[in-house]
Amino acid sequence: QVQLVESGGGSVQAGGSLRLSCAASPVTYRPYCMGWFRQTPGKEREGVATFDTYGRTTYADSVKGRFTISRDNIKNTLILQMNGLKPADTAMYYCAAEGNCSFTYGTYWGQGTQDAVSS
Repeated sequence: QVQLVESGGGSVQAGGSLRLSCAASPVTYRPYCMGWFRQTPGKEREGVATFDTYGRTTYADSVKGRFTISRDNIKNTLILQMNGLKPADTAMYYCAAEGNCSFTYGTYWGQGTQDAVSS
């Protein structure tokens, strides 16, 4: 059974940094695409960044230049390095994996990790 387990969330002040990790299991599960999404109460979940098997990345305009997504293929882990955090980045962050980067069907989701950025 596929599992995605996020870690690294927490509370920081504006301008600070957080590093999120998503460990995928079993180790034989190597999805074509993985990504980070976030959601705040009352709003729809939004895409933050994606990383495909060829190393191609996409970012939401709101995080470009501040967030970096990467993938450790040895550890089968997805990383999101978040720098220059703003209060608007406060959200529950979810890791996702799928056979393509549409994340519309057959997506696996982690349980989420909460980030809070204070001004």
